[in-house]
Amino acid sequence: MAPLKRAQLRALTFKDGEVAGVPKGDLAVQDPQPKEERRSFPPVSDPTCQTMRDIRNGEGASTVVLQVFNWKGDIWGGGSMLAAYEGGKAKQAFTQLKQALDSCRSYQGTGWEGKFKVTLTMEQAPDVGDEAVRFHETVPRRPGGPGDRNEQFTVVRAGNTIATFQKLNVGGSATFPPDLVSRQVERLQNAQRL
Repeated sequence: MAPLKRAQLRALTFKDGEVAGVPKGDLAVQDPQPKEERRSFPPVSDPTCQTMRDIRNGEGASTVVLQVFNWKGDIWGGGSMLAAYEGGKAKQAFTQLKQALDSCRSYQGTGWEGKFKVTLTMEQAPDVGDEAVRFHETVPRRPGGPGDRNEQFTVVRAGNTIATFQKLNVGGSATFPPDLVSRQVERLQNAQRL
């Protein structure tokens, strides 16, 4: 089956009024920045963790669409990434992701705010899609900062697509709404059954 195209992925994202707590106009759908316009950072300290980061960011996908969720009263928000792959490449990428997560527990790198250190904690994967994983990444509080940066990632393969759901919090816990994960994955599965 041919991979879903950008227009198809965009059509499968959530529309205004479909997500409780998100005001009208706050469900932005975006295309990723062109590679030449993206700021690049050096690879992180652990190659297996870099593999995990690449896959959760849609590297190697034929098409990627991003959606931003700005829930009312939640300054941290969240997001999803829908990535379509050719042939069996989604299954291959997901196998690499699971292998990387078997050993990736912490890594260091450089980002927008300078150097960082991440501790990764695996969680119970949701029972959705063809296969799924869920994990938290915690970055310790910077001196004078509000608290630890806590980011949850739920990554799900549905046929030839991989969906990544991300929820951020600082000084508290972060959980992307499970019902939204289920609904998005169901849309991806149904679109590929045609």
